Amino acid sequence: MTKTIEASDFKSWLSDGDELALLDVREFGQYGEGHLFFAISVPYSRLELDLPLLVPNPRVRLVLCDDADGVGERAAERAKASGYENVYVLSGGIRAWEAAGYTLYAGVNVPSKSFGELVEHACDTPRISAEKLQALRDGHENFVLVDGRTYAEYEKMNVPGGISCPNGELALRIAEIAPDPETQIVVNCAGRTRSIIGAQTLIDLGVPNPVVALENGTQGWFLAGLELEHGASRRYPDELTQADLSSLRERTHALAEARGATFVAPAQVSAWKGERDRTTYIFDIRTAEEFASNGARASVHAPGGQLIQATDHWVGVKNARLVLVDSEGVRAAMVASWLRQLGHEAFILEGGVAALADMNLPAIHTGEGETELKHVSADELAGLVRDNAVSLVDVRPSMSYRDAHIEGAHWSIRPRAGSLTLPKDRPVVLVGDNPVIAALAAGELSDAGIDVAGLLKGSKEDWKQAGLTIVSTPDEPANDVCIDFLYFTHGRHDGNEAASRQYLAWEVGLVDQLDEQERGVFRIVPASR
Repeated sequence: MTKTIEASDFKSWLSDGDELALLDVREFGQYGEGHLFFAISVPYSRLELDLPLLVPNPRVRLVLCDDADGVGERAAERAKASGYENVYVLSGGIRAWEAAGYTLYAGVNVPSKSFGELVEHACDTPRISAEKLQALRDGHENFVLVDGRTYAEYEKMNVPGGISCPNGELALRIAEIAPDPETQIVVNCAGRTRSIIGAQTLIDLGVPNPVVALENGTQGWFLAGLELEHGASRRYPDELTQADLSSLRERTHALAEARGATFVAPAQVSAWKGERDRTTYIFDIRTAEEFASNGARASVHAPGGQLIQATDHWVGVKNARLVLVDSEGVRAAMVASWLRQLGHEAFILEGGVAALADMNLPAIHTGEGETELKHVSADELAGLVRDNAVSLVDVRPSMSYRDAHIEGAHWSIRPRAGSLTLPKDRPVVLVGDNPVIAALAAGELSDAGIDVAGLLKGSKEDWKQAGLTIVSTPDEPANDVCIDFLYFTHGRHDGNEAASRQYLAWEVGLVDQLDEQERGVFRIVPASR
């Protein structure tokens, strides 16, 4: 039997200081419509894939929540089969939590976004409106616009003239972008959080330039009736010619230590990694290119700006240790100073990447195991379809299915795969983008007594060439069936003004929803001037 925990008891666990993993095992769309403040999204459809990275210690208290529909219990059994020893299910799911008087939060990355709003209040981060920024452009004033998002987000759409420099790189590279101390620096993101954190990073660092955040980011620009740019490729310079690394180290180290983020020796980290009852993450917060070049297998790549913006994508255990590494001793210290304020026990590894390489720690265990599903070629499938010998089940994302799928294929997802109505005398061929996720879905079908013949291989072009008919169904599956897709303000980047306004109002309003426990995790320490 799976152990359960009542909402009121679990609420007290959240403040007891011990390690705790709270995983919402509903699908991502369900999670985004309403979840617990500290919940980490780990959909049942990919549980075994994400669990080892997010919760690497199988002895941690692991609490799963669902819609009280049995998915939590199924996930608990899978977790226990994977070696997790201390698994609970939240009794009554998220509705019992709400019925107990506790808040459910819409959206994603809620702790980080709440933090951004609190930082703006505590630090009085200066901002500039889209209209005033346009006036600077029209007047050919001395300013530079820095986009603190990922390069992929920037490339999709940006405020005209902006230069891509993700927030985790700002402290190290801003001197290359704005070498003139008279140049005003404007930091933007898509909405609010990374604009605020990016601008405040530079202010805390003590750059001589005037610094402001672009109020409401690209969405504020769009709502002001101004045109966005698409497909831009401007980036920060790769070479450091202007940066005074010695001064940057001194300043970032002082910031980190003032906020409780200390340096830790390799021997101590090795000892921590050997502890059975504590969780220690090691994150390489450099760029993807740097990590690909010489990142250690004992670390996980988590670009610094995104680790602040979306900590829940990498950290599944509350009260765990986070050890950060870089190559120059600037970026890790700056990011650690923010993570400490976010309430995490963050440290910086002495010696950085080079020291980590010499520590000979074991490689990170991931859920990217080999699948045992047999591959079925497009030609083989075409013959089976002609003979009416198989059923097709498509386990790709619901929006991919809507866009294009093989005629006659059923769309499904792991938590609901076993309830499909399929002929018992026909095996199933799965269509999927990820072989691990497909294999997990296959297990559900097998448990329901449905034989799985294999996984279709090849591209849509291969399917067409084999004579399979590809169709699109923009309204199927129905919206309420697409539990993997988050409809919450999903049109905010596609010209939907109402969705943009709703999203910005949601961000600003987060702090008013926080209770004393949730607000209490943050430890904002404004930099001394």
